[in-house]
Amino acid sequence: MGCRNSGGALVLAAALGVTIGAARAQAPDPAKYPDFRGQWSRTANSAQWDPSKPPGLRQEPPLTPKFQAIFEKNNGAVKDGEEAYNPQAFCIPSGMPRMMIAYEPMELILTPDTTYVRVDHLSEFRRIYTDGRDWPAAIPPSFEGYSIGRWIDEDGDGRYDTLEVETRGFKGPRNFDHTGIPLDPDNRTVVHERMYLDKTNHDMLHDEITTIDDALTRPWTVVRHYVREHDPLWLEFDCAEDNHHVVIGKESYFLNSDGNLMPTRKDQPPPPFHDEVLTGK
Repeated sequence: MGCRNSGGALVLAAALGVTIGAARAQAPDPAKYPDFRGQWSRTANSAQWDPSKPPGLRQEPPLTPKFQAIFEKNNGAVKDGEEAYNPQAFCIPSGMPRMMIAYEPMELILTPDTTYVRVDHLSEFRRIYTDGRDWPAAIPPSFEGYSIGRWIDEDGDGRYDTLEVETRGFKGPRNFDHTGIPLDPDNRTVVHERMYLDKTNHDMLHDEITTIDDALTRPWTVVRHYVREHDPLWLEFDCAEDNHHVVIGKESYFLNSDGNLMPTRKDQPPPPFHDEVLTGK
């Protein structure tokens, strides 16, 4: 019996050795790729989509008249304390491109074939394929979309410095940020990105993001910035654990600590009774 256990342990150890060896073989060459390791946090006061402009209407997104009207309505809802326009408030993933706001810390994990983007907020996760593949004939829709990237050596020093990415294949609902800048519900969004470290400060990461969408009159480019944390603390973020936002019909309410629904704006109608909700009367 002891011999059989010992043999099993040797087999297991050998298998683990092969697995670990394969994993090491897949590690990217640090002399060839930029150092994207660590925890990245968005810069201060940058929860709006374009961090170079104030939030709300002063973002001045290049929207068509139809979607500008939707944005103005959503922006008014923000001031009234409503959240019905904001899918993220009800634990629906931010999706692309909004997840790149990185409300909670972000991690980039590099391998030669794939770069992984992990954001603690709403546990969002992206795979950026850099193995030279073509676009598949059919893309299963997702909030984060399907991303294909390629590494670029822009300064010709033999080391990659920029990751260029295109992302397609979305589903909704999605919008740009918490002020309700809309994306077209047809979900034909295409997002282009250029990720690179700052030339003088390698603890600063930039993501130049261009969004093409039927809600926009032209491609909209913003540059988002992230700071590397040298002593990271990774915290669990569970949206559903303590979420007090409730939508009933087309109205959003707030659940107080006593378990009662509270209005979010002046003169808001009370929620319908349970039987009215069931019958639609």
